[in-house]
Amino acid sequence: MELLEKMNVRVSEEYKGFGDVASGLRVYVEQLKGKSGNFEEYVHQIEEIEKQVTEFEAVISVLDKYVSLLESKVKFVYQQQQHPPPTS
Repeated sequence: MELLEKMNVRVSEEYKGFGDVASGLRVYVEQLKGKSGNFEEYVHQIEEIEKQVTEFEAVISVLDKYVSLLESKVKFVYQQQQHPPPTS
């Protein structure tokens, strides 16, 4: 009977230690949740910036094509002024 009591006390002490560990883990998990909540805000901001950059790149591409077209036209007009076609 004494052996059984000693075993119960020992097991009780073990479980108390596990309880303390579990309590510490709960606090740690709550802290992580708080931190991850802050990261979610940053992730959302990064996604918005990425979306805006993609849209900006599309606008730049269109402007680049337009500038190239204007450059071609200006070169053509300049060449026409330098070397006018012969008049009949």
